[in-house]
Amino acid sequence: MDEVNIRRAAQSDIPYLYEICLKTGDNGGDASALFSDPYLIGQYYASPYLFYQKGICFIAEYENRPQGYILAVPDTADFKQWMEEVWLPPLRKRYPQPFTEIRSEKEKEIIDIIHGTKYPVDLTAQPWLTEYPAHLHIDLLPGLQGKGVGRVLMNNLFEELIQQKVPGLSLGVSAQNKGAIGFYQKLEFSVLKEHEWGFTMGKLFGI
Repeated sequence: MDEVNIRRAAQSDIPYLYEICLKTGDNGGDASALFSDPYLIGQYYASPYLFYQKGICFIAEYENRPQGYILAVPDTADFKQWMEEVWLPPLRKRYPQPFTEIRSEKEKEIIDIIHGTKYPVDLTAQPWLTEYPAHLHIDLLPGLQGKGVGRVLMNNLFEELIQQKVPGLSLGVSAQNKGAIGFYQKLEFSVLKEHEWGFTMGKLFGI
């Protein structure tokens, strides 16, 4: 395999972030058929991390184009407050309820999240954020999967968070995504909470 270049993301990477987010948005598989608006999923799960001042974003570049990323924030509570005040208001206008172009339950779910009707900002429902304040998203297109790139991206993130003295981080993973669960377990993530949809998993750094 040709060399994979790991670098910090730039705003010029945004089109690729949307593409990667969409093509891995169905439990790691292509979610293109699930969205009438192909940008919707990236509007919530990808691009805000580049615009948030404290966002940590690394790109995996292969064959001269971004084909994977890891996106994270060191303080989930602060990030959610920024989302509520800055990022979500224009999205609520762009995707009003009821949204007439719903193609799937997945698309409806994300619009509900944007409007706060399904997952309102309620940190009391996430007590683990005290010990695990950071959170992340990692996605790789199929050409980079299973080649060790995910571990390299995770290690870059771990080093960054440790340098910032962040004690731990968490993530959500679908119960259907068995490969991702196994990947996180190998990186010493443990299950913090079980949900109907899957698991919240976390890792401490001993800081």
